[in-house]
Amino acid sequence: MASNEDGSLSLELVLVTPALILLLLFVVFAGRLGSASADVAQATAQAARAASLQGQPGAAVAAADAAVADNLNASGVDCATLDVAVDTSAFAPGGTVTVRVRCSVALADIAGPLPGTRALAAESVQVIDTYRGQG
Repeated sequence: MASNEDGSLSLELVLVTPALILLLLFVVFAGRLGSASADVAQATAQAARAASLQGQPGAAVAAADAAVADNLNASGVDCATLDVAVDTSAFAPGGTVTVRVRCSVALADIAGPLPGTRALAAESVQVIDTYRGQG
C-alpha cells in the first residue's frame, strides 16, 4: 500500500525554518557579545600598557583612563556605565600596574531589540620596566 506524502516537504519546511532562523540569530548575538567582550579586554590591556609607560602613579591613572575611553570609542563599544580601576600600589621599576575595567552594555546596542544590559569585565597586569629612569 502506497502512502500519500504530497505536501509533507512543504510542511516540514514551514515547521523547521523558524527554528533555524532563531538558531542563526542566537549565533549572531553570541558572536557580537563575544566581540564586545574582546574589545573590552583589548582596551584593558592597552590601558595597562599605557599606565606602565608613565613616570608617576597619578599620570598612570590618567593614561589608563584615557586609553580605555579611546579604545572603546574606536571599537564602537558604548558603555552605559564604565568603571576603570587602576592599582598603582606596586608602581616602581620592576613592579606592576593593574587595570580592571567593567563596562555595562545595553543588549539592544549589541544585537537588536533585546531588553537588559550585560556586564563585561576584564583585568590586565603590566610589569613596569626595571631599567627605566624615574621621571
